[in-house]
Amino acid sequence: MMKIYSQNCSRIDRLKVTSTSIILIFICSLLALSTSSLRAGETNNLRPNILIILADDLGFSDLGSYGGEIQTPNLDSLASEGLRFTQAYNTSRCWPSRASLLTGYYAQSIRRDALTAPEHDPVRAVPTGFAGRPQSWAHLLPDYIKPLGYRSYHSGKWHMGKPPLEGGFDHSYLNDNEIDFFSVTNHKLDGVNLPAIEDDGSFYSTIVTADYAIGFLQAHAAHYSELPFFAYVAFNAPHFPIQALPQDIAVYEDRYLIGWDAIREKRMSRLRDLGIADFELSPMEQGVVPDGNLTDKDLRALVSPSEVAYAVPWESLSDSEQKFQASKMSVHAAMIHRMDIEIGRIIDQLKEMDAFENTVIFFLSDNGASAEQIIRGDGHDPLAPVGSAATYLGIGPGWSTAANTPFRMHKSWVHEGGIATPFIVSWPAGINTHGEFRTDPIHLIDVLPTVLDIVDVGPASIQGDSQAPPLQGVSIKPLFFKDGSVKRDFLWWNHYGNRAIRMGDWKLVAGRKSNWELYDLSQDRSESNNLAGIHPGKVALLEEAWNSYADEIKVLMLQRPSKASSKRKKTKPFMLQRRYLHTKASSKRKTANL
Repeated sequence: MMKIYSQNCSRIDRLKVTSTSIILIFICSLLALSTSSLRAGETNNLRPNILIILADDLGFSDLGSYGGEIQTPNLDSLASEGLRFTQAYNTSRCWPSRASLLTGYYAQSIRRDALTAPEHDPVRAVPTGFAGRPQSWAHLLPDYIKPLGYRSYHSGKWHMGKPPLEGGFDHSYLNDNEIDFFSVTNHKLDGVNLPAIEDDGSFYSTIVTADYAIGFLQAHAAHYSELPFFAYVAFNAPHFPIQALPQDIAVYEDRYLIGWDAIREKRMSRLRDLGIADFELSPMEQGVVPDGNLTDKDLRALVSPSEVAYAVPWESLSDSEQKFQASKMSVHAAMIHRMDIEIGRIIDQLKEMDAFENTVIFFLSDNGASAEQIIRGDGHDPLAPVGSAATYLGIGPGWSTAANTPFRMHKSWVHEGGIATPFIVSWPAGINTHGEFRTDPIHLIDVLPTVLDIVDVGPASIQGDSQAPPLQGVSIKPLFFKDGSVKRDFLWWNHYGNRAIRMGDWKLVAGRKSNWELYDLSQDRSESNNLAGIHPGKVALLEEAWNSYADEIKVLMLQRPSKASSKRKKTKPFMLQRRYLHTKASSKRKTANL
């Protein structure tokens, strides 16, 4: 049997990972209510609360409610009591998705991703990326709703162009450490650096992200109960390196020995039964891997002789290769399993403070599952149990293809596998239908306009921004009540030279080094039947539309950079329990930027 992470339970005992685990924040450290907040809160204390939960590198069919075999009862419950969207999209990558989610603009418009063109046509390219500073009019969601009395809280990953407090959040736990789930060196509370935490059994990123979110909510209930809140919880899971708790891995041990081909078929069958997919399963892309992946030779030398570089047929693998690959997917499943448990704890907190019924919950992923296989940070120990802190593994293209069932490609591509996300909305007090599906194409640029619609405030709530362009997203609130009720001209994508546009059911898409492909998504969402040769006029029309919108975005990108605001009021940081303060900084660990 392949050795996976199955150390004794001392680590679990110290982590106290139960539904009643002790949170790490003292709620008594909050400041007293300000006079301005009281005045804002007096205008309307019945506005709904907003909770956005973002997963990282989650595949379209990883959740049980989207056809997966992974145990996600808490998210599945939200889906069965709320709405599931079957054609929801992100940007295909971490940082542009987060920018679009919190601003309502395509990331390139606000300089949070480069405008990239195919290699043979560099004219439209604008070289700015995740380090770009947004324009002064590119406000985050908290700035729009603060005048209504909303308190805003952030916990987890960030990847934005300005710090959370500068973006309007009242409190923030920011974890920028993306090279390890069991230790952390680069994390901040309200902008103040926190001590590093070594791999001593006291830290697991997914749990701590939920701890802080729960702590912020408890503080809100104790001190601001008459005001609505916005909570943004951004988990790192299941982003690589795949690392999970032993007890969670044990749930899925040997589950994936049947292989990625069989898992794809089983997921596809469930998707058909659910009514989510009524088309053919996409073919495996056996020769496709992300740029920057380790070569097959290096993977076998540095990771394991049983590592596999490509999405080849499962039956072609040796017994040892199958066991190693199955153990990796067990860790991926365990990470999602744990994230769902922690989401359950957050939901329990909402119910405890009588806020669940009137809280609008959005759940989605920043991109599709990742085929990346690289090594960062302290490296990878081939002798360490799979999924432990000493390992640095990715699930690879075989399991990424399975996680993205029924679609093609992976994270960073703008084919459906890279950009399709599960999208769940729950609002017991506002949505009367339960368990229904919504089929309108939507994008995460729509989340901010939707929230503004729900709380009944427009972009003009921010004074002094008359030069701000219209939000590029639209409100999907009408879809809460009726499918087919939102119309739009198109959706647009661009990342790393990959590009796409969707008008109605027609999608034009191309990779960085490939020609345009044309698909009729009403018949072929798996993008298996390229119609570009049959409909050259449609290709020309959609290409012209993509280019025209890219030119509009380029004008926005080339506006003069804004300066960081010096007027943002500083917030007194929360206090931490002593068990999170005793560790020493590591001189080895570095922070990754992807």
